[in-house]
Amino acid sequence: MSASNPTDALPQHEPALRAIAMPADANPAGDIFGGWLLSQMDLAGGTVATRRARGRVVTVAITAMTFHRPVFVGDEVSCYGELIRTGRTSMTVRIEAWRRHLPSDETRKVTEAIFTYVAIGEDRRPRRLPPAV
Repeated sequence: MSASNPTDALPQHEPALRAIAMPADANPAGDIFGGWLLSQMDLAGGTVATRRARGRVVTVAITAMTFHRPVFVGDEVSCYGELIRTGRTSMTVRIEAWRRHLPSDETRKVTEAIFTYVAIGEDRRPRRLPPAV
């Protein structure tokens, strides 16, 4: 994969999620709905947060969401997550979404956002994060 813009440095770690954008995820012109992309990013961020929390988490905030480029039917979407802060019960995760046009292998960052998750217990109440491993 090669990024098409030098300021778009593809993350050097494995994505937390990969998906193919399908026709059901698009408007009649073939542009993927922002809500679909947002849900993929939330799934990826939840994976990162769940690993750190070693248990169930819930999304409590999404901030600084910026759409840079569109995603089209047939594009491979990869979401990369990075834990950037932890609190007593919460975690902040930066998510970048990249699309790869499969026929050309062209790769571009399409959006990024900051997600906040809270670890919860069986009672669905916030719980303290375990010590970092």
